[in-house]
Amino acid sequence: MEEKPEGEDQWVPRFAGHQSLKEREESFLARDQKINCGFVKGPQGYPSTGFDLAEDDVNYISRCHIAVISCIFGNSDRLRTPAGKMVTRSSRKNVCFVMFVDEATMQTLYSEGQTPDGGFIGLWKIVVVKNLPYTDMRRVGKIPKLLPHRLFPFARYSIWLDSKLRLQRDPLQLLDYFLWRKGHEYAISNHYDRHCVWEEVAQNKKLNKYNHTVIDEQFDFYQADGLKRFDASDPNKLLPSNVPEGSFIVRAHTPMSNLFSCLWFNEVERFTPRDQLSFAYTYQKLRRTNPDKPFYLNMFKDCERRAVAKLFRHRSDEKRNVQQRATL
Repeated sequence: MEEKPEGEDQWVPRFAGHQSLKEREESFLARDQKINCGFVKGPQGYPSTGFDLAEDDVNYISRCHIAVISCIFGNSDRLRTPAGKMVTRSSRKNVCFVMFVDEATMQTLYSEGQTPDGGFIGLWKIVVVKNLPYTDMRRVGKIPKLLPHRLFPFARYSIWLDSKLRLQRDPLQLLDYFLWRKGHEYAISNHYDRHCVWEEVAQNKKLNKYNHTVIDEQFDFYQADGLKRFDASDPNKLLPSNVPEGSFIVRAHTPMSNLFSCLWFNEVERFTPRDQLSFAYTYQKLRRTNPDKPFYLNMFKDCERRAVAKLFRHRSDEKRNVQQRATL
């Protein structure tokens, strides 16, 4: 809970809080402390800061120990049900499949004839989020993506799946392959094309993914704090690539994994929602701040990601493709 600063009559509570640069720096220390990690509450009498769930949904989520998580906000994608034949009986019994949606997306699902049966559409438990904390749906989507341990407080493992993907493999087998076999805590693939943040910055600007000035501010901040160009030949590099493909993430909810998730979310909240820009900086700063605290991260090849999840177009891309064909 945040307290209102004295003399600041215009102050309002925020979902991510009001983290100072000093608090940000200290948050990278892997120690017993309270840090900003979303879901910050204001003083008594202030309204909720957002991402509100129905009590029944909170109760359902609290019973999940392994979760497959996705979200659709702002009608960005169609609902993709995991390939049922690939999901084992054990996973159906022990894994929660939770799809977070906003009210607008829920109305679209209804209009398309996808009505939840007892709260479910296929394997997905549909959870409607109200009082969204951001107007930018990209930022809202980072909450279930980067803060699963906050949403699922009793879960030991989670698998994040972007809504443009359909899961093609059994979740328990994925946990075994990406985490358990070699004792990893966190697994994410490298980008299929780019490996240096410099390249990712240039691509984001080229495609106008976000305000160029804000991207530059973030990039300059990171360089001033030690971010270097990626060198594949460097024997001391901490990652096999500095640019991830973040549409598929497998996590054990360990202290270091949870801390990294909080730190990454805070960077996305402070700067741009383009999480590929902040991943390597956040990971490297965490490791260098805590050289004696191991964090077992598995950055696997993108071909492995493509083998477990099928990629589809976003709704906006579907419409654009139809319009282009119509003009031919």
